[in-house]
Amino acid sequence: MAQQGLRILLIGNGGREHALAWKLSISLRVEHIYCVPGNGGTAGVDKVTNISTIAQNDFAALASFAEEKGINLLVPGPEAPLVAGIVDYFQQNLKGVECFGPSASAARMEGSKTFSKDFMQRHNIPTAAYRNFNNYDEAQEYLDSVDHDVVIKASGLAAGKGVIIPQSRQEAQDALREIMLDKEFGAAGDEVVIEEFLEGDELSILTFSDGKTVRSLPPAQDHKRIYDNDQGPNTGGMGTYAPTRIAPKEVIDQIHETILQPTIDGMREEGFRHVGVLFTGLMMTKSGPKVLEYNVRFGDPETQSLLPLLESDLADLMLACTQGHLSEVELYISTKSAATVVVAAGGYPGVYAKGIEMKLDPVPEGIVLFHAGTALVGNTLKTAGGRVIASTATGDTLEEAVKKAYGGVGAIHFDKMQYRKDIAARALR
Repeated sequence: MAQQGLRILLIGNGGREHALAWKLSISLRVEHIYCVPGNGGTAGVDKVTNISTIAQNDFAALASFAEEKGINLLVPGPEAPLVAGIVDYFQQNLKGVECFGPSASAARMEGSKTFSKDFMQRHNIPTAAYRNFNNYDEAQEYLDSVDHDVVIKASGLAAGKGVIIPQSRQEAQDALREIMLDKEFGAAGDEVVIEEFLEGDELSILTFSDGKTVRSLPPAQDHKRIYDNDQGPNTGGMGTYAPTRIAPKEVIDQIHETILQPTIDGMREEGFRHVGVLFTGLMMTKSGPKVLEYNVRFGDPETQSLLPLLESDLADLMLACTQGHLSEVELYISTKSAATVVVAAGGYPGVYAKGIEMKLDPVPEGIVLFHAGTALVGNTLKTAGGRVIASTATGDTLEEAVKKAYGGVGAIHFDKMQYRKDIAARALR
């Protein structure tokens, strides 16, 4: 492929896609980015055109648009199109388009928690003890028989909400019934994983891979629950910071040797090599790091904190992954810290209103507002989702980054907005 003139088709409409568009637009290699459907934030990025007339799951229409516009790099943001096989479709139907993302068979690592847990067992990758069930009565019986705390996970895709951490035996039985019988998460709950509850600190590692070589971004920590002090229901993530202080370099090296490289090697050996980004959610337990889950794409909101720290050209990295020469590319990371505070709609993650008018004040340098659930209606910015927008800041210290990120939140105005006041508080104690 020529060194210049990348024409990118970026799929998605979240904060992650705004961050990707923002970072890719800086690259001298990138000529233009078409974002399907994009949001109110991507609409304002240099070199970006939002395309709201094509559905993210209409692969035929996406491929024909790609052909028409001379697209030469496909970047699917969310998990659903990857699990549904968008990469396979493009590779079978279009010549000359590089695809930064895994095939449908590799995307099973996120699309099926039962599949990924069995994969970890086959490759001796440290994870929580578990059992898979597709029969409600057997799962119920198993719950009654265990004497340790459990986590119950819908096996399929549930938009980050299919993980229940019950506080009592009764709550566990209720959760199981809601997932498997009441179908709270639809078909995602046809099968469940019941695993031991792991104590410790969570961290996320995003790893570039060409199927052989791995290059990781700094470890980040997400804040999943809606309220301060990790109270309330799980969300898609209310804020992140990076790098974390809970994993020194020797521990990160150990994670690479015992988890990340063996995962990528195992996928290749089993015939579904991973191209793109592998997101590994880990729990730092007393007996060492253990894998909670894999995602097969950039995390949201981790990406918003990590991309401002990336000093390498993102487009170069993506091409190195798709073309199989990641080993020849260095990953340059800033020595700064970054923090992201997500601002959500009132009522999220339950019922919330959309279409509320928003006003954004200008923010100083070192702060970026990444839009997620926003839409431009004419010239008016309105809310269009649960996690609406995030303030991301970098600083020489984590304290400075957090302070600046909250300063950025002060520039956001819409009715009933809510956000956590304690992002990175544990790290700052």
